[in-house]
Amino acid sequence: MSSRNPIIAVTGSSGAGTSTTTASFEHIFRTLGVRPVNVEGDSFHRFSRQEMNFEKRKAKEKQRNISYFGNLANDFDALERLFRDYGETGKGRTRRYLHTFDDAVPYNQMPGTFTPWEELGEGTDLLFYEGLHGGVVTEENNVAQHVDLLIGMVPIVNLEWIQKIIRDTNKRGHSREAVTASIVRSMEDYISFITPQFSRTHINFQRVPTVDTSNPFSAKAIPTLDESFVVIRFREMKNVDFQYYLRMIDGSFMSRVSTLVVPGGKMGLAMELILTPFIRDLMERKSQANKQLDWMSDL
Repeated sequence: MSSRNPIIAVTGSSGAGTSTTTASFEHIFRTLGVRPVNVEGDSFHRFSRQEMNFEKRKAKEKQRNISYFGNLANDFDALERLFRDYGETGKGRTRRYLHTFDDAVPYNQMPGTFTPWEELGEGTDLLFYEGLHGGVVTEENNVAQHVDLLIGMVPIVNLEWIQKIIRDTNKRGHSREAVTASIVRSMEDYISFITPQFSRTHINFQRVPTVDTSNPFSAKAIPTLDESFVVIRFREMKNVDFQYYLRMIDGSFMSRVSTLVVPGGKMGLAMELILTPFIRDLMERKSQANKQLDWMSDL
């Protein structure tokens, strides 16, 4: 963690809806005048799409599994190095993974490839990460220790699978059978690398549908926000004004001492009300740290 160069990470598995939080953060950053550097978790995949397909075939021959959830397919060293370097210097190196032709055309590359590594961070206020592994910890790496505000996006698992199946079939051209096989193949890595992160997060936003999602593999549509509640859990956080949130968010209630429940349609409002004070506090601590550094340099 770093007062001078804070890091915010939004972590959640593929299809968990982490991307939908970006609009809320962008609005908060604009309101507070914060200049973030945005980092996509997919940038730290170890293999291009073609290479990953080859690795999957090799793993299948050896009766093993490999998935984007796990350490074999991701460069946790590079991710931790970026977080550490940014925290210490406000700089680092990253790249982009180009999912689609629209992503790839400006770079004159094919989808499923990476852009070259490049320097980032010059003149920015904080690093904003969105992806699979913002809070990952292994025997070799501890990415979570470098994060100042760690947010988990955690729909219940059936909803997560529905979102992944429909996204990958509609937007990425995969068959339902292929997506289902991917879910099964990824389960061990999901349990080992994804789920434990949500015990390290400062705040979790867990969407719970109020419609039947008992068979996610036959679902034809994703339950809407209005067909959901959002369970918001705070872990070891001080100065959380629950009474203010209950007044401001119609239909909200407390289910436990550290847990707020809001109607799904109020999720964006809840995120902005809850996260704005924490991000403002990070910026105030950054300003104080820089003033202290300037003062010491003048001695």
